[in-house]
Amino acid sequence: MSNSTFAFKQFTINQDKCAMKVGTDAVLLGAWVDASQSTAILDIGTGTGVIAIMLAQKSTAKIDAIDIDQDACEQARENVLSCPWKDRIHIHPIAFQFFSQEQKTKYDLIVSNPPYFVNSSKTPEHSRTFARHTDMLEFDELLDGVLSLLSPDGKFYVILPSKEGEFFRDLAQLRGLFLNKLMRVRTRLDKQEKRYIMRFERARKHFSEESLTIENPERHSYTEEYKNLTKDYYLAF
Repeated sequence: MSNSTFAFKQFTINQDKCAMKVGTDAVLLGAWVDASQSTAILDIGTGTGVIAIMLAQKSTAKIDAIDIDQDACEQARENVLSCPWKDRIHIHPIAFQFFSQEQKTKYDLIVSNPPYFVNSSKTPEHSRTFARHTDMLEFDELLDGVLSLLSPDGKFYVILPSKEGEFFRDLAQLRGLFLNKLMRVRTRLDKQEKRYIMRFERARKHFSEESLTIENPERHSYTEEYKNLTKDYYLAF
């Protein structure tokens, strides 16, 4: 299959118009989120729409998905229209800063695979720079917008590299969002933790954490825990 498409068990993602292709981060986040009780979901920085579609597969919720990039929104609409849950997903081409000020809906679930490069060198490709750097959506702005849109008992899920994740956790706590569940992700057991997937809520609750290793020592030999997490989506599992 070409790099312009990515096939899952129940849907296919076209990604020829998007700077950021379907990656492990997005699939991990979409697979780990518990959306079973959700009725209103917001996906911030939807890109190809893959996370929104994954959450539609595992819930009956209505889903708003936003992105500042017009090409990404066009691609996401294309992918949504070809998936089985197209009537429940709505794509909005808008910056989150403006969306959070205008939107009246309160969401019981908000997810984001956000820009994460802070004060680092930028890629020459303009759209890829937008997708990966915090210049267009600072962590402060992301948290403030989430707080304005999250319902009192709502949950906010985000995936970040471990260093940025620790910084984000501290910022969130200062604003009254508390980390109650954490997944530590590493590519292999002999590697350091690569990513944090985090669940925040307005109330401080019992904290729990778990770890996930993606690959066995042999490259492209995936662990059973990774297979079990993603088996509803990946064709290979």
